[in-house]
Amino acid sequence: MSKVQPLKAMRAVREPGKRMRSRLLDAAVTLFKDQGLAGVAVADIAAAAGAFPSQITYYFRTKEALFVEAACREVLYVARQAEEAAAGAASGPHYNRVLVETVIGSPGLALFVEALSLTRRRQDLVPQVERTFERLHAQGDRAYAETKARRGWSGGDDPAVTARRFWTLALGVALRDGATGATTQEAVDEMLALMRHGANGGHD
Repeated sequence: MSKVQPLKAMRAVREPGKRMRSRLLDAAVTLFKDQGLAGVAVADIAAAAGAFPSQITYYFRTKEALFVEAACREVLYVARQAEEAAAGAASGPHYNRVLVETVIGSPGLALFVEALSLTRRRQDLVPQVERTFERLHAQGDRAYAETKARRGWSGGDDPAVTARRFWTLALGVALRDGATGATTQEAVDEMLALMRHGANGGHD
């Protein structure tokens, strides 16, 4: 028997599964943004995705695992949007501002902060978060290095250090200001001030 036929059959099985996972994640993100983890039931997510509750169990095991994966996916989307928006910045400070204004206050960042809190109690979910941090840092490193080279900016921190500091500050600001009720603009201003006073003064 040709090997091509079994491979086609395997792909035919996998593709509907990928689409269902994506539908469940899309539905979950929308509901979680509106109502938070505690306010959403598995049945709500299944109904919104046109699926059965058992399919959530099949693909994600638990609502908490679905929440963490959805939050991780969403923060990666936010990062990509920020990097694309900042790519046309005329200067390092402008690059910083666009990044911060896109990320701070975004529902995707808030979901990720909640996911980090959840993983403190669910160690089985930690690998998903660790992989997300690796991708955030790699994406940020690459995006800044490419923009810096294209624009001819000199000096500044190593891109890898910059990416890690950015996300450390963003998560800290989001956590603290979310708890204290600060406005998005206050959070943006705070983070920009922290970046300016970071090692080597941030981007040139």
